[in-house]
Amino acid sequence: MNQAEHTNSEFFTLDIGGMTCASCVSRVEKALLKIPGVEAASVNLATEQARIRIQRGSIKLPEIISLVQKTGYEAKESAPAGNIGQGEAKTTKSLWASDGLGRVLLGFLLSAPLALPMLIMPLGFHWSLPGWWQFALATPVQFVLGWRFYKAGYQSLMAGAGNMDLLVALGTSAAYGLSLYLLMSSSHTHELYFEGSAIIISMVLLGKWLEARAKKQTSEAIRALQKLWPEHAKVLRQTFELPSGSGSGSGSASIKSDQYRDLPLSQVLPGDRVFILPGERIPVDGIIISGTSHIDEALLTGESEPVKKCIGNQVIGGALNGEGALIVVAQAVGIESVLSQIIRLVEEAQTQKAPIQKLVDQVSAIFVPTVILLAVLTGIGNWLYLDSVSIALLRAVSVLVIACPCALGLATPAAIMAGTGIAAKFGILIKDPQVLELSHCLDIVAFDKTGTLTAGKPRLIHFLPFDLALNNPNDILATAASLQLGSEHPLAKALIDYAKDQQALLISVTNNMALPGIGVEGIPISGFFANHRLRIQSINSLEGTPEFQRILEKAQPYFDQGQTVSVLMDLGSHADVVIATTAVDVAIPVALFAFGDELKPGSTQAVTALKALGIRTVMISGDNLAAATRVGQAIGVDEVFAQIMPSKKAEIIQQLQTNIAGNKHYVAMIGDGVNDAPALAIADVGMAMSTGTDVAMQAAGITLMRGDPGLVADAIEISKKTWNKIRQNLFWAFAFNTIGIPMAALGYLSPMLAGSAMALSSFCVLSNALLLKRWHPRHYF
Repeated sequence: MNQAEHTNSEFFTLDIGGMTCASCVSRVEKALLKIPGVEAASVNLATEQARIRIQRGSIKLPEIISLVQKTGYEAKESAPAGNIGQGEAKTTKSLWASDGLGRVLLGFLLSAPLALPMLIMPLGFHWSLPGWWQFALATPVQFVLGWRFYKAGYQSLMAGAGNMDLLVALGTSAAYGLSLYLLMSSSHTHELYFEGSAIIISMVLLGKWLEARAKKQTSEAIRALQKLWPEHAKVLRQTFELPSGSGSGSGSASIKSDQYRDLPLSQVLPGDRVFILPGERIPVDGIIISGTSHIDEALLTGESEPVKKCIGNQVIGGALNGEGALIVVAQAVGIESVLSQIIRLVEEAQTQKAPIQKLVDQVSAIFVPTVILLAVLTGIGNWLYLDSVSIALLRAVSVLVIACPCALGLATPAAIMAGTGIAAKFGILIKDPQVLELSHCLDIVAFDKTGTLTAGKPRLIHFLPFDLALNNPNDILATAASLQLGSEHPLAKALIDYAKDQQALLISVTNNMALPGIGVEGIPISGFFANHRLRIQSINSLEGTPEFQRILEKAQPYFDQGQTVSVLMDLGSHADVVIATTAVDVAIPVALFAFGDELKPGSTQAVTALKALGIRTVMISGDNLAAATRVGQAIGVDEVFAQIMPSKKAEIIQQLQTNIAGNKHYVAMIGDGVNDAPALAIADVGMAMSTGTDVAMQAAGITLMRGDPGLVADAIEISKKTWNKIRQNLFWAFAFNTIGIPMAALGYLSPMLAGSAMALSSFCVLSNALLLKRWHPRHYF
């Protein structure tokens, strides 16, 4: 849900500490949603963040943080993407990323002597530590290393909810308490179960450490982007000097030289001139005013090759400068920069939930109390059936431990983090996780034409002189281009660009005048047409003149191809006559110029790739039928909708979504303009080209950071793979519990094995998600 839709709302992101499982997520969300003024809240276990939407002015953020802390979790406002200390990436917020390994090693060091007798027993060795030695080794594991489980479990209990920590605390306390009771009432040390409680805590600590490491890898894409910010920028300052011998009040100062100061990036402002040396990161978004270089934008746009940039071109902060020194005028710095916006979009996508996560949250809300009930029933049932309190208690402990819902809570967010991260690396920003669930259903992709499949910039395709015997083509081209100098019209620019490519020498023109609705007129002062009044105009403006039919016949083949045609007319040697604003009878046609929109490189390959995926392709265009059909046939789309008004594009998408038979189709819309926004919003999956407008990108669930149609198939592929990982992870998470709980209740899993299986389930889920990091777009190779 984008912010533009909620003008009376404010959005915040909180870092939440202390969450351990899906039940924690549910608990924090419930606490947030109970706060007056909070309209929506989404908590993510993998990112350890909460995304909150509140009614503007209803409640202050410190109050929200305080209320979250009362539920037993840490909370603080997350740093904005653009404020992350120049080059310093955010680190994993979980404490296990820092001192977790030491706790794990200490836990296994203390637990090893306790577990050794069980390991050597199959080899024929029957040995165990004295009971009080076992007590001495297990106690620091239970109450020092394991204290965090008691603390978090108590807080969740006081809040009227349960979580993984409560299950671990109850299970290990039962095993430890039973062992202590047996130790104090009997001398039979082989009946003690201190090793079970110690190993369980050590295994859970190991699982949390492995989770933290895996989470860190899933967010590598964001950290790589955050590291692109240089710490300083070389800001140019002009120095002045007074004329020699003048006093302080006489003469005028003159610019002596440009010197730069190395300033922290936070002190750079829009409008500052920034000097960038070869090999340096560009610190700001801006426009080049001096220098030429090749810019590596791979981590920002996924573009595999450096892009040539010269004066007037825009550059993106975070890109790597190549071989040339540049001076750039800053346009956007910090949180306003493109890099910051990319990071924010990816972070928001990773914080949001896919709709399937709602089912997981519903299950998690009742999971812990259900497990505790099952553990009690297991204990009572085994006690009555086996008449053994110790065995009954151990099996109940095993149920509590195996059922910890860590894997369930991590299954969806871990896959989303990994999938959106690797997609961003290749220039595909998945902003709305809902598209992950819809992408595997897509059977139609609808393209806008102009700016999406075509460059959106006309070029001169055909140049036809009327009489080659009388006129030199180079003279005609040079004269026509000279008439257009200074014009901002796209066709004028196309004609000038073509003339430059043909190395035509432009000439001076006098009495230039734009004729609204007709064209441009002027008098060359040199060349073949010197002192002749010439006009470039549309053919329709010649209707009713003697030459109209002749010109129309020559232009018709170009019209049939959907091209725009202009004609150069010679109005005769009338430099001393007032320029007319209507067509004149003495006009002589000199040449025709046919203009068309150029296909983007890769448009045909993009359509071919989609067809290989079994997807039907259509093109929606406002152009005339001939022009649209020509483009559609050139790239091979299955169906063309032409002469579609912008307001009708959304209706076409709705028609595609439900065919005549009433069957549902899932449609993706690809566009780049303001007029595409309604269609992008109503499509099942909207993809916007970042080369287009901000409105289109806000309306779309996916933004393609390059104007490359080939990214469409790549975006669908990575979305499908991410969705498959979500399904696989949920299957394994539910399978571990579904199989593990009955096995533990029947005595096939000891508490120690249950703890190991629980840790293994979380590790498997995260490792499976990380396999997405091996994905590469197909068309790159």
